[in-house]
Formats: sequence, structure tokens, C-alpha cells
Amino acid sequence: MAVSIHPTAIVDDGAVLGDGCRVWHFVHISAGARIGRDCSFGQNVYVGNDVHIGDRVKIQNNVSVYDAVTLEDEVFCGPSMVFTNVYNPRAAIVRKDEYRRTLVRRGATLGANCTIVCGVTIGQHAFVGAGAVVNRDVPDFALMLGVPARHAGWMSRQGERLPLPLRGEGEAVCARSGDRYRLEGTTLSLCSSPT
Repeated sequence: MAVSIHPTAIVDDGAVLGDGCRVWHFVHISAGARIGRDCSFGQNVYVGNDVHIGDRVKIQNNVSVYDAVTLEDEVFCGPSMVFTNVYNPRAAIVRKDEYRRTLVRRGATLGANCTIVCGVTIGQHAFVGAGAVVNRDVPDFALMLGVPARHAGWMSRQGERLPLPLRGEGEAVCARSGDRYRLEGTTLSLCSSPT
């Protein structure tokens, strides 16, 4: 399936976009960007040069994905959420050699207006709530809320909250899919799926 690029969008020569990508109004994708299949870039999105984006990623309006950010498959970036790449920026000091890498693992959701401070890893299928500020690594399946973001619960692959404590032992079943999850200490894992 062909890539769809709106006439107002700018995709620099050298950028690689996989089949089925949709690039909407006023998007700018830089030359070094590497993007997988079936991704969607909403209005006014910017993608930097040193950016890797997997398959089926959805980036909503007004998001800038700066250099040193990697988004694995099926990541959702909500409207106006923010990435950074320098920890202590100053206008008068060039710090391009100090970029801190940010990794967002498969299936994670980054809610509207949240901020991801550079240098962290967001775990698989984690869920960062709207407006949260993440300044440390996030475990797989964790629900993160607040400023700064705190671990507030667990989410299934389908985005359903699981009735489990933050730590300890236990199992829960996703009401939407029937997937079974197991909590051991502070680690949640998928242990079985009906499909």
C-alpha cells in the first residue's frame, strides 16, 4: 500500500517511510528518520533525523519526536505530548553531544500533554496518563499518573486496568481479551492468552 502524504507536509529526501504510512497536514519528517509500516502522523507533527519508529505507530497532532527517540511497534503518542532530548538545556550552550536516548517499548500509550524527560525507557504496554511527567524508567504494563509520574496501577495489552496491587503476588484476567497476567514482586507479565 502506498504512502499517503498531504500536499502541505514536508518529507525530506532520505527519510524512509514504510508502506501504508499516512502523513497529514503540516507534518515535517527529517531526512534521517526511519519509519516502519502503517504509521499515522497527525497535523503539525515533527520527526527528527535520529529517530526510529516501528510499525503501526500513531502520533497525534502537535507532537515533536526529537533526535535520540525510538518508538517500537504500536506505540500511541497522544495529542501535544512532549519528548525532550537534553536534560539541562540552556539557549546559550550547545549540548547536541549530550542527547540522552529515550526508548518507548512496544504497545505503550503516552497520553495527551504528557512529558517524557529524556533518558528513560517506557516499558511494553505501559500507560502514561494525560498530563503526567515521566522522569524515570517505567515498567512493562505500568499505569503512570501525576507530576512527577508515579506508579498507580497495571494495564493490560488492551488498555484495561487490572485489579492488582502495585507489588506482591497475584493474577488477573483482562475483561476485554481474557488474557491472564501474573504479578511477582514488582514485575507484571502476560502468562496466557486465549488466542
